[in-house]
Amino acid sequence: MPRQGLNIAVPAKKSSPTANVAEPKASRPRMPKGYGVPKAMKGSLPWSWAEKRLVESHNYFIATVRPDRRPHVMPVWCIWLDNACYFSTGADSRKAINLASNPNCVICNEDAAEAVIVEGTARKLPTDEIPAAAFDVYLTKYGWDLDPVRGPVFKLTPGVVFAMPEKQFPAGATRWTFE
Repeated sequence: MPRQGLNIAVPAKKSSPTANVAEPKASRPRMPKGYGVPKAMKGSLPWSWAEKRLVESHNYFIATVRPDRRPHVMPVWCIWLDNACYFSTGADSRKAINLASNPNCVICNEDAAEAVIVEGTARKLPTDEIPAAAFDVYLTKYGWDLDPVRGPVFKLTPGVVFAMPEKQFPAGATRWTFE
């Protein structure tokens, strides 16, 4: 997509995806015994494995819930920055309408063979609460401005993240919780 003009002043500030944030606590996902996921952490994945996929994925899928409780899944562009997902959508889109009535949602990376599933709550951010680095990261990643005038910007704060890697399953199945 072509670069669009951004009509707000944003200070130029660089940030890494993990700048000044605590690493989440690793454990095993709760799964029935038949899946073979071990109780011990041997073979589990490091947080850096999940974070790399969250940073590098180009397309993501977001699942929200309609006011009548039916699920809704759509692709979305998103960036992972400081242990949170930032994305934008149209103000009148089904995603935005759903999040206004129920902020619980799930975002997944595009590669199901190396699946990373982020469960949390999303909040529409006022422009002054969008991290300056988010504008730079989004523009670099997509060649498109993250423009809160064009559509609201949301921050998904994770409660839990799961890794379900096909080739390392079941030993690689890992769950991270955030405080």
